[in-house]
Amino acid sequence: MTDEELMVAFALVRLDNPGLDLEEVAALVVGRLGEDVMLQFASRTLAVRDELRGPPFAAAVDHVLRVVITMRGDRD
Repeated sequence: MTDEELMVAFALVRLDNPGLDLEEVAALVVGRLGEDVMLQFASRTLAVRDELRGPPFAAAVDHVLRVVITMRGDRD
């Protein structure tokens, strides 16, 4: 899954759940995308940080948050 596809998935989940914070939306995204994508995202976190700071699900959520924050860029 590309970063752009991830952003679309994130935006759609956020539209359905406007009261949730970013981390909660990221967790929903990871849960909806399935185990294979979760492991792919966790491996990307491992590649960036050289460690997993928890179970694969948490590492996958971390990856989603990192992509979302990076792609949002600086906000005034």
